[in-house]
Amino acid sequence: MKLSGAAAVRYFSRPEPDRAGLLIFGADAMRVALRRQEVIAALIGPEGEAEMRLTRIPASDLRKDAALLSDAVRAQGFFPGPRVAFVEDATDTLAPTIAAALADWREGDAQIVVTSGSLTAKSALRKAFEEHANAYAVGIYDDPPSREEIEATLAKAGLREIGGDAMTDLLALARSLDPGDFRQTVEKIALYKHGDSARLASADVAACAPATVEAEVDDVLHLVAEQRASEVGAMLRRLEGQGVNPVTLCIGAMRHFRALHAAASDPGGAAAGIARMRPPIFGPRRDRMLKQAQGWGVPRLEQAIALLVETDLTLRSSSRAPAMAVMERALIRLSMAGRR
Repeated sequence: MKLSGAAAVRYFSRPEPDRAGLLIFGADAMRVALRRQEVIAALIGPEGEAEMRLTRIPASDLRKDAALLSDAVRAQGFFPGPRVAFVEDATDTLAPTIAAALADWREGDAQIVVTSGSLTAKSALRKAFEEHANAYAVGIYDDPPSREEIEATLAKAGLREIGGDAMTDLLALARSLDPGDFRQTVEKIALYKHGDSARLASADVAACAPATVEAEVDDVLHLVAEQRASEVGAMLRRLEGQGVNPVTLCIGAMRHFRALHAAASDPGGAAAGIARMRPPIFGPRRDRMLKQAQGWGVPRLEQAIALLVETDLTLRSSSRAPAMAVMERALIRLSMAGRR
């Protein structure tokens, strides 16, 4: 039988122990592995592997000895409890062997869990599970995780009190990160909030989200966009002392002002434009950029981008002008040009 959508998500966390088997397949090996880990842990519990109630069978070993799977399904261990026979990275060449094990499965046998890569609709391995009355097949695709999946991941990490803005940020983050990276980020947030009974806020997500730009470069760009011209020079001296070069600053400034321009130009308003940014923008940084986009407006932002393009050409030309001085002059002009 086939499982998909919300039914599949629920099954991974609460599998039925009396099923003969489960096939998890998909092109993304990380997504498949995470689901496999989840369902096996739910079947045999945290001590299942230590109690030898999990038998791992690499596909290469099963091709050499077809009896490995049937033996693992029937074997009785020293410890009571559900058992799993796990076949990793199976292909259609193993479909007859696995189908035979499913056909011979009896109540009390170990549940057969099989993982595979991408399989077509005509795959013999898929048909072995989809056409079996007591087994499931689940395809894992590259679709962004649903809200239900994200809430389940948060709940497992002990995070149940989630603010509205924080959930919005987490939804955006889940769509921009690989599943493994997102799970690690959620675990990091859970550690960050350990012992804190307050609801998870947007600022908490921002504090734990993977950094996408150098923090201090980001700081000087905020100073420029907020028209704090008197503070730009001192920050640039600091960055120069840390080895940040003018071209890096120019690229960062171009990215920042293009993001502001995209937000200000959005038909749904600057807030909708900021929400659509990829990679996503979180917490206080999102609020700052929203105010910047609204304060500058589209015409001034277009002038700012033109100035940065001109500065970039100067930096990459054979001009003998000191590069950092050229960049500093451009940023100060920008910080003064944004004033109404």
